[in-house]
Amino acid sequence: MSAACGCEHDVPSAVEELKDVERPWWRDPAILVPIASGIFFVSGLLTGWMTGDSVAAEITVLVLFWSGLLLGAWTFVPGAVRGLFTRGKVGIALLMTISAVGAVILGYVEEAAALAFLYSIAEALEDKAMDRARSGLRALLRLVPETATVVRGGTAVEVPAREVKIGDVIRVRPGERVATDGTVASGRSSLDTSAITGESIPVDIGVGDEVAAGSINTSGALEITATADGTDNSLTTLVGLVEQAQQERGQRARLADRIARPLVPGVIVLALLVGVLGSLLSGDPQTWITRALVVLVAASPCALAIAVPVTVVSAIGAATRFGVIIKSGAAFERLGSLRRIAVDKTGTLTRNEPVVTDVAAATAISREDVLGWAAALEQHSTHPLAAAITEAAPGAPAAARVIEQPGHGMAGQVDGHEITVGSPRWIAPGVLADRVAAMEADGQTCVMVTRDGSVAGAIGVRDELRAEAPEAVAALRAQNVEVVMLTGDNARTAMALAKIAGISDVRAELRPEDKAAEVTASVAQRPTGMIGDGINDAPALASATVGIAMGATGSDAAIESADVAFTGHDLRLIPQALRHARRGRAIMNQNIVLSLAIIIVLLPLAITGVLGLAAVVLVHEVAEVVVIANGLRAAQTRRRLSRNSVQAPNAAIQTATR
Repeated sequence: MSAACGCEHDVPSAVEELKDVERPWWRDPAILVPIASGIFFVSGLLTGWMTGDSVAAEITVLVLFWSGLLLGAWTFVPGAVRGLFTRGKVGIALLMTISAVGAVILGYVEEAAALAFLYSIAEALEDKAMDRARSGLRALLRLVPETATVVRGGTAVEVPAREVKIGDVIRVRPGERVATDGTVASGRSSLDTSAITGESIPVDIGVGDEVAAGSINTSGALEITATADGTDNSLTTLVGLVEQAQQERGQRARLADRIARPLVPGVIVLALLVGVLGSLLSGDPQTWITRALVVLVAASPCALAIAVPVTVVSAIGAATRFGVIIKSGAAFERLGSLRRIAVDKTGTLTRNEPVVTDVAAATAISREDVLGWAAALEQHSTHPLAAAITEAAPGAPAAARVIEQPGHGMAGQVDGHEITVGSPRWIAPGVLADRVAAMEADGQTCVMVTRDGSVAGAIGVRDELRAEAPEAVAALRAQNVEVVMLTGDNARTAMALAKIAGISDVRAELRPEDKAAEVTASVAQRPTGMIGDGINDAPALASATVGIAMGATGSDAAIESADVAFTGHDLRLIPQALRHARRGRAIMNQNIVLSLAIIIVLLPLAITGVLGLAAVVLVHEVAEVVVIANGLRAAQTRRRLSRNSVQAPNAAIQTATR
């Protein structure tokens, strides 16, 4: 993966590099080879049990064990040897290699084959979960249109988006995406910037306003003066941030490697000392060389090698049963360490479905009339606010001569009266100024309605908080996890919803790079998770200790950039997932302590000759069974979400919005 920051991002080149190389497991040699190793190993055991002591049977069993040993060793021995001689790396793979060789030298090919199979299949399962680290970049790149309409010499010319240069005038029709960053030169419209800022409600823009690459023009035609090249804009910057963060994340060492690193040289030195010093002092080289090899096998990390993987695989499988997808063992380990959660607002804490939350009517006019008149016009619009108003008044009357004025609102005739609908910046609130101010202070977006030129009413629309949000936040606090809101929305809306959710730390009006910077700073202080569901959250997700994507319907970029993905949107999965991960970490620690204790106990017994090779191997096998059984406990979980707990927050939200 190449460096991403400080360089120009060529979008087409990046697309070529991001081809999907994932294959199904039945066609993946990294999975098939360990499986074949296990098949040969088990076949050797069965053959040995079912046949007699004839020479042919012994040869058959030996061939099966050697086949399993060589296949399993092929997956990690070459890499361990290369790592040792090219980078001086001593990890668990090298220790497993030395242990297998020692077992073979002592004539225990069966134990060596078992060791090779267990380690190779554990590594393959964990590696398989991590091989999609970069695929989320493709979803970001899809936001860049393939072509852009550039006005040159008074003529509109369609060119590849990557050829747009600073100063070019780009024509963007309704429904099209903006090819690069720029400022509006002419026209008025609304932009859907949800993919860039997380703002669920389109933003009204006019001449002089800045627009970001990837935004969608929802209504009027625009001409935009490019302020960035097509290959170096805010959107390609997002790609770079995700790429860089994922590269750094991929370099983190696994827990087992960190433990095995100091263990490997110590065991090797100890075995050499036992063999050399014992031979010199006793004059019996054969006895002490054998003891040295027994020491090497006694220190074999068979149990340690599977202590973490077996727990992780069990816990990850269990998490899927309550809707949590954990993409790697490393992510699971980090998930249990989180002490702070940064939460995106739009689509995560909220439903991302704007709804009418309040209606204010002028004297002698009913709320139903205000809604009906507005809906009569808005049913001709595709604006998200229009959809919310139309849904709130299904029996709206018919409207005639409807005209939409991009960036302002709509006008038309209803029952012979002139009706206009628009924002308070276009239609003065008049006598409803105080009510409109109160709505906006409560975080609602206001839509004004006039009849025959007089203010008739105001409609408040808001993206409602998810009903279970307060309960989820309270549960996180009970686990001593801090919660902070990060959002691209305006501070007033963010603070209003945060208060209901029980969140006191709010960072609003953030662009994607600002979110990533906030998360990076937090990670430097303590393990921090980031939860989001939009493409705009991808850099922050990738920068977090653990990135968590909400909902299977979230953006591809968010899901692919994250370490953990929730198949649903129930926020109570967050504290449940943390509890599950913490329990798994505790089991992993138990297994590691047990594995190391076995080694510590066996070493002096092997050095003094109290235990021979057969006894050492037997203890190791028993330890492996205990470790595996303990690791399988991580598969035990139960869904703790209750339907009743959703109702109370709903009532609180409705009360707060009235």
